[in-house]
Amino acid sequence: MHDETPQAATDFPDGPQLRPQSLMFAFFGGHVLEEGPLCVYSGSVIEVLARAGVGEQAVRSTLTRMVNRGLLRRQREGRRMYFGLTPQATEILWNGKKRLWDTGAVNDDWDGTWTLLGFSLPESWQRQRHDLRSRLAWSGFGPLYSGLWIAPGDFDVSALVSELGLAAHVKIFHATADDATDIGLMIRDTWDLDGVGALYADFDKRWTDWLGSGSGSGSGSGSGDPLGTRLRLTSEWLRIIRTDPRLPARHLPAGWPARSAQDTFHRIAEHTEDPANRLAARLMETTPLRPS
Repeated sequence: MHDETPQAATDFPDGPQLRPQSLMFAFFGGHVLEEGPLCVYSGSVIEVLARAGVGEQAVRSTLTRMVNRGLLRRQREGRRMYFGLTPQATEILWNGKKRLWDTGAVNDDWDGTWTLLGFSLPESWQRQRHDLRSRLAWSGFGPLYSGLWIAPGDFDVSALVSELGLAAHVKIFHATADDATDIGLMIRDTWDLDGVGALYADFDKRWTDWLGSGSGSGSGSGSGDPLGTRLRLTSEWLRIIRTDPRLPARHLPAGWPARSAQDTFHRIAEHTEDPANRLAARLMETTPLRPS
């Protein structure tokens, strides 16, 4: 183990309880994904996540669960255990990286199209109905009516439907709204704008206050821990933007807080990027991931 002393979790702004798996994904996505097929020593993972406020037992339990779910692979080297990404986890992380850095939280370039998905499932298929609704909500859809869901833009949801085995029970359309449709009213009726907006506003205030307090001025040896900060920042931001369907900006309430929150996210992310990478490189013990 290294002699770097992890910062206490109190160095971070108060916020939602972050799942250890989310922080684990933030670590692998930020410091392993683009470095090639690598495995990371379990002790290194424990040391890194301690900086984000996750205890050793929680890290070990999360590693085991992620292996059981097919998200991580174990690889033994002598008496030490290492963990690497599976193809499934790699795909998840690349999608998350695109959502974090490329897509953006504000939809200024909506072309006026909508994707509509209608479904009719047998009454006894409660689990399938729950799974479909959960996946649609995660993908940015909202319930226009009970069996008709809608999302802005041209979405390809055929893979999602096929994966759930529901292709025979689902119809998908791509369309534009008639002039008689009040899109702003439809959006307010279909999505919880107050809830999504509150997440952005809370994020922006807490992290801006934290920056103003001087906690974010450190570069690894001062009052702030850039690695722990970055893991918590990216994990929380991804959690928020995945609840946001990226509705057309011109149909959102005035002063929609996503833009300001996004600026705050990028400001702290840029501030912590280099020192976090240097610290992670010092803490991580890796070995090449062998072919399965």
